[in-house]
Amino acid sequence: MKKLIPYIVLFLFSGKMVCYAQTDSIQLKKDSLKNVELNRQLVSTQQLVEDRHADSLKRAELQMQVSRLASGDREKREILLKELTAMKERDSLRVIRQKQQVDSLRKVVKGYPVAPFRDTLFFIYTRQGSFGAKERAEAVSERIGKLSGDYLFKKDSLKLSLSEQTVDLVYKDDLLISFSERDALWQNTTQRLLAEKTRSIIASAIMKHREETSWLTLAKETGLALLVILVLVAIIYGINRLFKWIRTKTQHQTSWFNKGIRVNNYELLNPEMELKAINFIAGIIRWLLLLLIIYLALLLLFGIFPFTKDVSTILLTYIATPLKSIGLSVWNYIPNLITILVLVVVFRYVLRFFYYLKTEIQTGKLKIPGFYADWANPTYQIIRVLILAFMLIVIFPYLPGSDSQVFKGVSVFVGVLFTFGSAGALGNIVSGLVLTYMRAFKLGDRVKIGEVTGDIIGKTLLVTRIRTIQNEIISIPNSTVMSNHTVNYSSDAAVNGLIVHTSVTIGYDSPWRQVHELLIAAALDTPMIESEPKPYVYQTSLDDYYVSYRINAFTKEPNKQAAIYSHLHENIQDQFNKAGVEIMSPHYKSLRDGNATTIPPEYLPKDYIAPPFSTRQQKEQ
Repeated sequence: MKKLIPYIVLFLFSGKMVCYAQTDSIQLKKDSLKNVELNRQLVSTQQLVEDRHADSLKRAELQMQVSRLASGDREKREILLKELTAMKERDSLRVIRQKQQVDSLRKVVKGYPVAPFRDTLFFIYTRQGSFGAKERAEAVSERIGKLSGDYLFKKDSLKLSLSEQTVDLVYKDDLLISFSERDALWQNTTQRLLAEKTRSIIASAIMKHREETSWLTLAKETGLALLVILVLVAIIYGINRLFKWIRTKTQHQTSWFNKGIRVNNYELLNPEMELKAINFIAGIIRWLLLLLIIYLALLLLFGIFPFTKDVSTILLTYIATPLKSIGLSVWNYIPNLITILVLVVVFRYVLRFFYYLKTEIQTGKLKIPGFYADWANPTYQIIRVLILAFMLIVIFPYLPGSDSQVFKGVSVFVGVLFTFGSAGALGNIVSGLVLTYMRAFKLGDRVKIGEVTGDIIGKTLLVTRIRTIQNEIISIPNSTVMSNHTVNYSSDAAVNGLIVHTSVTIGYDSPWRQVHELLIAAALDTPMIESEPKPYVYQTSLDDYYVSYRINAFTKEPNKQAAIYSHLHENIQDQFNKAGVEIMSPHYKSLRDGNATTIPPEYLPKDYIAPPFSTRQQKEQ
């Protein structure tokens, strides 16, 4: 199961990438359908214009026929008049439909500016003949630009000329622009009113441009530019002098920084480093001020001259557009921010509720059948992670940029890195959770995991830490703990006691009942050995030269086994020596003087003398 986890995560993120690809495909399909619908509406609008033009021609022909009819042809006159009325009604309906379609197209169709002097005078939205809207705007801009060079130009020299389908704006014999009925519909006005408004705009723009480019105006603007440059030089000089004074002052006023900067007991900056930091920050502020002053001066300089106003506008846009965008983004994001804050507060109190339950269970105030107190903290951590993950899922749509392709790509990339980089860690985490709910051991237990024996001093989701009897700290990955058998010496010791045992080999010449008594006495004399249940002895084997005896005793101090075994072995030696029973093997006996005893001298009588060899001679009869 643990090996499948990385593949499951990879499958989920692969599915996410497929969803993103499908989303992009759906978006492209939507854009294609939108373009098809836009073209259809444009064609429909053009068809309405052509139908109205055809009806207008037919209507004019019918009016001529009515005027030619004699007074006696009343019946035919009424037929023609009814047809004319029907055509007028159809024409009014077409006008309404045409306005509706124009209003719907106004949101998506791009208008092209007519800007002969860098400032936009008006926009053109429709095509005319073989000219598209863009070509019309460029041609009109070029004509107006040439017209500004005519020093005999006057406002009244622009005339309106009515043609069959358009209203033309002309200067002398040159055509500037023609306004069709579609142009008027796009501006929500009539052809004549649109032409008169445009004539006024063009005339005013030409006169203004000529005034701005006159020699007197240029001379004034040049003087103003020189004044701006002088003020800029003075400000730069003043800023440099100010920061030079600050630098000199900081070098002499050592009391400002003679203590350095300390965070608790850690010296973050010594006095010398603090001085360098002050000078560095002052230098950054100085350069920022200089750049800001120069930038503002450039805005003023380029804004003075009419032919560089667009440069000034562009420079201003570099600052104003980001600031405006940031401001609007912050303002528009306030509802989402409030939503996120509300969600965070709600989830915070949910976590506090579960934390309260965890504390109550840990302290034993709240008891749930089948739920142990040592499960409280890991269970709370799991619930906490799940709640935080759910909170992130709920908050995610309200985060800025959550629907951007960059955000999606980064999330997929991080997911892939997490999948391939944390396979082993995920296995250890799962093993840690399994060990927690298995309750194989707890903090302070004496355990044996594989070949390592010691006390549990730490349990995390990744590793288990053990302190051996040699005071070594060993960290074992939880997956390794799961794959090895675990012996827990402490889990049942407090109730039933842990049996400590050791074996001795005694020769056949020693009575086994005496050996049992000596071993039990040695166990009872050992500290931390329980008198009840009473120690007992097993004879584990009858070998060729000796008998194997194993003493079994109960203790409730499993973490002190090394000391218990040491004291037990000492007491066994003392008890056997006092009783005069030798602990040895026949191999050892065959290599020594068989008359000398192995009992230490302090246990023997002072007048003890090793018996000499005795020989006996027997005569044959």
